[in-house]
Amino acid sequence: MEGRGFEIVTTYAGKHIHLPVRKTAASAGYDIEAAEDTVLAPQAVTIVPTGLKAYMEADEYLAIHIRSGISIKNGLMLVNSVGVIDSDYYNNPDNEGHIMIAYYNTQSEPFSIAKGERIGQGIFVKYLITRDDQAQGSRIGGFGSTGLR
Repeated sequence: MEGRGFEIVTTYAGKHIHLPVRKTAASAGYDIEAAEDTVLAPQAVTIVPTGLKAYMEADEYLAIHIRSGISIKNGLMLVNSVGVIDSDYYNNPDNEGHIMIAYYNTQSEPFSIAKGERIGQGIFVKYLITRDDQAQGSRIGGFGSTGLR
């Protein structure tokens, strides 16, 4: 696949998932919505499905950021600060490349996210590699699939 874009993962086909869009011509990020109603438990990590996967060029990644409105107004943060979706995550055999966003609710009360609510934004980014880079192979799984070291 050439270029970059978003698709709906098979398990969410026909479930009224919207492909991400930029709201203005100068917006860097594509707004990503929740694929289902989710309650974020207080002071805990909760993973919110998006029903999406992303394809991109081999020297790109998709950076997942929290939307400032949902974070500042509600005390939410991404567990890993910025999610990194590598190009070989697309269509991996473990989960088809399903993008899921891990939130931490800093508040003492549960926080509800409704299906279709804009919960994050994805920004496609080019990256560079070192002259002596020796990375080989490709991903075969989902979260944490490249190992602990």
